[in-house]
Amino acid sequence: MKSCTEYLKFFTSDRIEFINITDEIEGIVKKSGIKEGLCLINAMHITSSVFINDEEEGLKADFKEWLEKLVPQNKEYQHNLTGEDNGHAHLKRTIMGRGVVVAVTKGQLDFGPWEQIFYGEFDGKRQKRVLVKVIGE
Repeated sequence: MKSCTEYLKFFTSDRIEFINITDEIEGIVKKSGIKEGLCLINAMHITSSVFINDEEEGLKADFKEWLEKLVPQNKEYQHNLTGEDNGHAHLKRTIMGRGVVVAVTKGQLDFGPWEQIFYGEFDGKRQKRVLVKVIGE
């Protein structure tokens, strides 16, 4: 068995943003040379997320609206009493998840119809990282 580890870096222009990273992940899988295995993709910050869904602008807007209803930015969070202003971002990350694992079959990500991988940022405008680890044969 072999493995390949790479890191993607992001600096978003908005505080909350969703970025399709599927092409970058596919490139890493191809570069790894692994034909059968697994690809782990996870956010390395507690205010960002990696998740799988459809690439559709309306859906991304729906996610933002839904998350804001569940966890409004302007609410007084206990976490914010520490001097931070991102209590909402920690909670949004928990809802959307830390990361995903995708099967690699015949050297490609083995997706269902319409599945794409997204980086979700909830406290942006600063550099963040995502870990990509491909393991297999």
